[in-house]
Formats: sequence, C-alpha cells, structure tokens
Amino acid sequence: MSADLATAASLPGRRRAPRKPGAATRWKLRGPLLPALAIVILLTQIPLLVTLYYSLFSRNLLRPGSTEFVGLDNYAKVFTDGLFRNAVLNTVVLTAGTVLFSIVCGTALAVLLDKKFFGRSIVRTLLITPFLVMPTAAALLWKTSMFNAVFGMLNWVLSPFGVEDIDWVSQFPMASVILVLTWQWTPFMMLIVLAGLQSQSPEVLEAARVDGAGGWATFWQITMPHLRQFIELAILLGSIFIVQTFDAIFMITQGGPGQATTNLPYFIYQQTFRAFDVGESAAAGVIVVVATIVIATFALRVISRLFREEG
Repeated sequence: MSADLATAASLPGRRRAPRKPGAATRWKLRGPLLPALAIVILLTQIPLLVTLYYSLFSRNLLRPGSTEFVGLDNYAKVFTDGLFRNAVLNTVVLTAGTVLFSIVCGTALAVLLDKKFFGRSIVRTLLITPFLVMPTAAALLWKTSMFNAVFGMLNWVLSPFGVEDIDWVSQFPMASVILVLTWQWTPFMMLIVLAGLQSQSPEVLEAARVDGAGGWATFWQITMPHLRQFIELAILLGSIFIVQTFDAIFMITQGGPGQATTNLPYFIYQQTFRAFDVGESAAAGVIVVVATIVIATFALRVISRLFREEG
C-alpha cells in the first residue's frame, strides 16, 4: 500500500484525491448551523403543523367549548364558499395585472438604464427608491396624497385632460391597488431585467450591427431571447410575493367596496379576526400555502435552469 502511494506521488501530473472528512469533523462543521436550523423549524414548520391541526376542527372563538373534529369539512366549505372563489379571482386579477404592468415598465426602464447617459447612477437610485419604501407607508401615501378626490395629485395631473373630482378608491378600487403595486414592484422587475441586459455579450451585438441589423431587429431577435429566462424569473418571483399582498388592501380599500378587492390574504384575515372562524381560515391558509408552493416550485426550476445555462 505504501509502495503504491509512493509510486503515485512520484508520477508527474497526478494529484492525490482529497480525503473525505470523518463524521466527527462533518458534525463539527455543521454544528454552528444547527441553532439557525432549529430557529427556522421553530418559526416555520411548527406554525404550519398547528394550522393543519386547526384546519381539521370546527372552532369558532365566539363559541367557546364548541370545538369538534370535522376532518376535511372545512376544506369543502372553503371550496364551496362564494366569497373564497371571489377572493381567488381577485387575487388572480391583482397578481396578473400587477406583474404584467410592472414587467413592461421594468423592461422599458432597464433598457433605458442599460444606455450610458449623464446622471445614470442618480436616475437608477431614484428608480429603485419605490421598492425601498415600506408597503404600509406607500399605501397610506397613495391613499391620502394621490387618490384623494379633493386634493389628490392624480386628479390635479389629469385635470388638463378634463378629469376632475374622481374618487379613485371608490370608483376604480382594483385599478387603484394595481397602480400602487405596479409603482412599488417595477424596480424589482427592472433590476432583474437589467442584470440580464448587462450579462449580454457585446461581441454578439457588435456582430449584429456589422451584419446590418437595425436597433429594433437586434433587440427583438437577439436581446429578447437572451432576456426570456430573466423575465420568466422576474415574473415568477414577483408573482410569489404579490400573491401575498395584504398591506395595500388593508390600508387603501379594506377589501371593498363590498368584496371588490378582497384577495386571499385579506379573506383569511377576515375569517380569523372578524368572523373568528379559526377552522375555516386555517383551511384557507393551507390551500394558499399549497398554491404558493406550486408557484415556488416552478420558480426554482427556472432559477436552476438559468444557473445551469449561465455556468
């Protein structure tokens, strides 16, 4: 054995394979991570298990002592509840509308910032600012300063076009919420698309110009295929976050008028803290978690494919 090792060491160009650390060494390396792992399990998995437990019971906080095991009845009630289906529809409209408008605006701004011009760094910082504002503060700012029918800036800006005294929150509640979320999430989309633009090979663009391709043809036939996966990533990650929107709904419309802007997170809030129906709200929460996991799975696949191709 020793002779073989000596022979292998003496051969030029051959290296010894790295020795695998023993079990004790591996646990010594993993040890500092265990507290963080325990905290993650404590804060995420235990609440999920408790939610699953409550979703199997009929439990209303207004009727103490009436708790009983009902199995999957809460899930059946949720799926047959017209208000839940309305919340699902509102969530789809809110998420799709916000993602669509923010990805279009984000892509346009990313193309602008990819060009060199005086003050580009200042413009980029200003465009990122909406994403740094707290969602609750942003929603309150839009409600009081922008959408107000009497002194709102939106009516003032549109007054030269004959638009006056519109109560945006009451007359166009869903559009108002989508406008606020688009303003807030456009920087997120812009940064991801900008990263894709700046990773594009300049040699390819130069070759296209040498071949006589115009600006639009170069962008549509070369840049857009390169950006496709970055845009997919932005859409999927944005969808995961926007589907959980609660702050804007609570601060601007309170889910109304009626149920016009009640999305799934606000529906669960209403069931828990206004109807005090813990069982049905827990079942709705489990359904939302499962739907979010499905979306996240697609997002992770896109990210993995993106990194494989970049590597």
